[in-house]
Amino acid sequence: MLFDEEDVAYEEDVIRNPYSLKSWFRYINHKTKFCSNWVSVYLVYERAIKQMPGSYKLWYNYLKLRRAHLKNKCINDPEYEEVNNAYDRALAYLNKMPRIWIDYCEFLLDQCLITRTRKACDRALRSLPITQHYRIWPIFLDLVESFDIPDTGVKVYKRYSKLKPEDVEDHANYLKKVGLVDECAQKYLFLLNNEDIHSKYGKTKHQLWHELCELLAKNPTKIKSIKVEPILRQGIQKYVDQVGQLWNSLASYYIGLGNFERARDIYEEGMTKVMTVRDFTQIFDAYSQFEENLISNLMEQANNEGLDDDDDLELEMRLARLEYLMDRRPLLLNKVLLRQNPHNVPEWLKRVSLYEDKPKDIIDTFTEAIRNVDPKQANGKYHQLWIEFAKFYEKNNQIHEAKYVFEKAIKSNYKHVDELANVWCEWIEMELRHDNAENALKLIQRACVVPKKKYDYFDPNEPVQNRLYKSLKLWSMYTDLEESLGTFDGVKKCYENIIDLRIATPQIIINYGIFLEENNYFEEAFRAYEKGIALFKWPVVYDIWLRYLTKFIARYGGSKLERLRDLFEQCLENIPQKFAKEIYLLYAKLEENHGLARRAIKIYERGTDAVLAEERYEMFNIYIQQVASMKGVTATREIFEKAIEVLPDDQVKEICMRYAEMERKLGEIDRARAIYVHCSQICDPKTNNKFWQTWKEFEIAHGNEDTVREMLRIKRSVQATFNVEFNFMAAQMVVPQSGKPGDAMKSLESAVEAEVQQVAKSKETLNNANIPKSKNSIQFVK
Repeated sequence: MLFDEEDVAYEEDVIRNPYSLKSWFRYINHKTKFCSNWVSVYLVYERAIKQMPGSYKLWYNYLKLRRAHLKNKCINDPEYEEVNNAYDRALAYLNKMPRIWIDYCEFLLDQCLITRTRKACDRALRSLPITQHYRIWPIFLDLVESFDIPDTGVKVYKRYSKLKPEDVEDHANYLKKVGLVDECAQKYLFLLNNEDIHSKYGKTKHQLWHELCELLAKNPTKIKSIKVEPILRQGIQKYVDQVGQLWNSLASYYIGLGNFERARDIYEEGMTKVMTVRDFTQIFDAYSQFEENLISNLMEQANNEGLDDDDDLELEMRLARLEYLMDRRPLLLNKVLLRQNPHNVPEWLKRVSLYEDKPKDIIDTFTEAIRNVDPKQANGKYHQLWIEFAKFYEKNNQIHEAKYVFEKAIKSNYKHVDELANVWCEWIEMELRHDNAENALKLIQRACVVPKKKYDYFDPNEPVQNRLYKSLKLWSMYTDLEESLGTFDGVKKCYENIIDLRIATPQIIINYGIFLEENNYFEEAFRAYEKGIALFKWPVVYDIWLRYLTKFIARYGGSKLERLRDLFEQCLENIPQKFAKEIYLLYAKLEENHGLARRAIKIYERGTDAVLAEERYEMFNIYIQQVASMKGVTATREIFEKAIEVLPDDQVKEICMRYAEMERKLGEIDRARAIYVHCSQICDPKTNNKFWQTWKEFEIAHGNEDTVREMLRIKRSVQATFNVEFNFMAAQMVVPQSGKPGDAMKSLESAVEAEVQQVAKSKETLNNANIPKSKNSIQFVK
């Protein structure tokens, strides 16, 4: 071996410590990094392995490296055999290591060495404990699955099934793949009959039955040891969720045997016994496909050989049979659904639509549906049956019969009150469609009669007819009809009844108020709003309060100021923070326009405490703006200070900058500087450059060297607070280029002095520009 100078230290290390893995790996890493010849790396590995032949880590990394270098080489390359020999040598020492066996078997499998891979897998299974066999078998099974070696594959799966009988499904799949159908069916029966064994792939027993039936149906001539029909009929009785597929499989079995009449009998029997749409659809589709195939085969035979009279008759018979089957499909499907659930209202309505041109059948279907459907168990809207029944008579201009149906409908029992209310509404709308407005008004009055004995609306033990008087849908229709056809007193009475029954919604209250306002009954509208306020709580009552206060202000302005103040105070008593902002601004605006300025200011101040935290900043801005316009900017100082105390840091920065700017404009330079000093404690110089730039410009315009030094000192202090490593980093940044670090504090002082000089130059430039100076600005002392 030839060594480089860089290898000497590593060679000495491994000579001193021949049994140290760290020393050898340091040497290997060095060779890997700096040596372009991989043979030298292999030699180091070989030397290390010679010293420690039982080291799993050395062997694993060595073999992994050798395999990695073979990626772009042909499998016929001699190096592949060298790696195979290396694996053999490794397994001589590490035959209990499953990872080495796995890599070796996969490596051989990649080389397509079938026999050698099989022998390696056998050796691995003999060497490893049985608890580790599960790691070798996937490779063994992959070998027989990847190559066409059925004899070996059958034997391998037979051995595997003894170890893991729960994987019999894989065995069955392989037998199906190689064409051993009879043995495959026996494995499926074993899996189905054994309740302790479940599908490896999460298949249900139904799915396994389906696969077995498909296997039997597609290979009827290859099945010798199994009686097919008893097995399938047993599955039909046992697995009711898959009867459609099982019936189809049984019919397909007879089709494969050429017994077409028996297959047709099976399809007809299946269609009359299934209980689900899925099963029916499966059987019907298979049945229709079967008939179409027979017709197409016969027509193809006619094209090739021609047809005689008997063949023509047979073709016409088959076409007629297929057409009859297709015509029967909708009714057969509907019958299946109704047999499954006789309370399915949509299916009854669909059945009515199937008898489009048969009035007698439609009437009989409606009658049967109403008689069979139980309202408590109805799937769908039971009242829709009555409504559609009445509409059927209406479409045929039989209004008297339609009214008779509605009379029966309102006496029927329903599950919910809304269903009966819908029936009443449809009846009333029918009267309106035929210009019987008077009858419609009488009907709604009849429906909305309040009984002497009050019933609980949600009591399921009471008939829905007794609870109908609390239906908001009917009362809303009543108010609409009264507004359109009735009198003012009738409409008012309707709304009052709704409120008295305590079924009103905020929108009903607002509609009542709008109605009264349109008729110039403003005080009654306000009383209606007050009733609504008494009915509801926050936050539902917010819309009523807002409209009430807005309309009251628009109506009276400042003429009833004390009453308005009482209303606002009553509104604000329990108002949630989410809705406080709008009300406080409206209250303050009222005081500004019609009241006292000091009261308005007090309301703004209350508003800053009552609103949500995310709205407080906006509220303070409005408060400051209004106080400045009423009492002058000097009066806003207390507001600024309060805002600084209560607002979060991100918003305090903006407030402080505005506050300082205001003091600067007032000539209060010291106050402005104090504000900047206070705000600086929450402004990181790395992320809040705007603040520090503003303060710097302020000092350029109004400060001196001492104030600039103080600003820079505060800036360093704040930055040190946010970053404990600031001083170290700053010292590194100011190191002279010569490489002599010097004193860190002196370097920092030099940086500060440089910045002070820069500020002085900026000041001098500003003075030379003939810009007018503030009377409070301070000149630099030279």
